[in-house]
Order: sequence, then structure tokens, then C-alpha cells
Amino acid sequence: MTVAAVVTLSGCGGSGGEGTAAPGTTASANPTAATAGPTENADAAQPTPLVIDIVIEGGDVTPTNVAREAAVGQPIELRVDSDSADELHVHSTPEHTFDVGVGPDQSYRFTVEMPGRVDVELHQLHKTVATIQVR
Repeated sequence: MTVAAVVTLSGCGGSGGEGTAAPGTTASANPTAATAGPTENADAAQPTPLVIDIVIEGGDVTPTNVAREAAVGQPIELRVDSDSADELHVHSTPEHTFDVGVGPDQSYRFTVEMPGRVDVELHQLHKTVATIQVR
């Protein structure tokens, strides 16, 4: 009975908000993480996320064009502190776009399902924040 409930819940995720998150929240493509069975199995199945901390201040961004590596399906989390609004654009397949607001502790999470080079750019500042080689 419990297995049927978990299977039913796992199919209920909507696709409308995938790849986007409101400031201060995290978008996740894994809606069953909180309802998974034993904790050991859920933790073992989740790869460690690649975290990139981004600071936008006074028209400058840190880091700029940093190189990182990730695995296909590995969660990638962009943590942003910003003094101005902008838009993060992730050039992957599928692409992801995140509206960055003014404020600290904004978090945006996504995964990349195809290997290759993925650029993360800020549109208003016209800066490449990171280039991620996904293998």
C-alpha cells in the first residue's frame, strides 16, 4: 500500500515551474526526495551538488568565467547575493532561466542531462559567471 502511494506521488510533479525559482527558494527536479523510503537509500542515490556562490555588487559579479566540472544528472546550485535585479541564463539542453532579485541568500537548482559545455551568464551585466564541463 505504501509503495503504491509513493509511486502515485512521484508521478504528480508539474513541469510548469521546473528550472525556475523565486528568490530565496530552490527549484528541484526531485519532488519525491521528502517521501522516499529509507533515508540511507535516498541519501546514497543523491549525488553531492556542485555549488557556485555568486555575488553581484555595484555592477560587478564574482566569480567571472570560472571553470567547473559536473556529472550528467548532478544537481547544480547557484547561490546568489545581489544588489540589483538580473537574469541568470543557463545554456544547456534544456535551457534554464532564473530571475535574480535584490537580496541575499537566493538559491537556484537545476540538473543537466546531456554532456557538454554549459555557460551560466548574467544578461543585464553581459558577463559569463561560469563554464561547466558536464561529463
